[in-house]
Amino acid sequence: MQGRSNTILFPLAVLGLLALITLWIDRTVQPPELRVDGTTRHDPDYILNNFVTTKTDATGSISHILKASEMRHYPDDDTTELENPHFTQFGVGKPTTTIEGKRGHVSSKGDVVEFRDDVRVVRPAFGDRQEMTLTTEYLRVEPDSEIASTDQPVVITQGPKSVVRAVGMVYDKKNQTIQLNKRVRSHYERPAAGKRTSSKPKAASKTKQVAAKPAASKNSKTTSGNSNNAKQPTKTK
Repeated sequence: MQGRSNTILFPLAVLGLLALITLWIDRTVQPPELRVDGTTRHDPDYILNNFVTTKTDATGSISHILKASEMRHYPDDDTTELENPHFTQFGVGKPTTTIEGKRGHVSSKGDVVEFRDDVRVVRPAFGDRQEMTLTTEYLRVEPDSEIASTDQPVVITQGPKSVVRAVGMVYDKKNQTIQLNKRVRSHYERPAAGKRTSSKPKAASKTKQVAAKPAASKNSKTTSGNSNNAKQPTKTK
């Protein structure tokens, strides 16, 4: 009788073990539950119109100002997208530099600002240097280190006559240097020189002496904005 009970219980134990294994496998391969707090989606949790943010340095002086016609914040990666961004960077003893484009992107830490589409950089004239204008389709800016770089074609115009074209560039505002990477071509047109009067005397014409008289001599250049929330913020950082 005991042997018969063991014969019955053994298959039941095996079936129970198989059921546990099946349950464990099912729970293991199931995708994680989706969070409903908005951190897993890539759509804006809030939108600001006429966005303006200002940053100051340790002395309280304005370091830079970033503006945009529209700002969208994304909670999944904590990044910010900008429409028509306009960036102004200040510096003691340095010219104010402005950067603008059609679209912009700000990293989660705010240490990198990217400009795209019809990007234009203007550094006004100062000292003995003429105004410099740079155009490209993409520009990466690191405001704290004052470095701007791109791997796209650039056109640099300084004054009315100097034009430089290249692919790839690094602009260091602190040291006032520009590194051009490849395919560099430059054109420089010298200013038109004024008319100069020749100091070389004209050769005297030969004439026949008709008299013994001598010939007569001849003299010769805080964050603000209008809120238009798409959704209520699900997270504040």
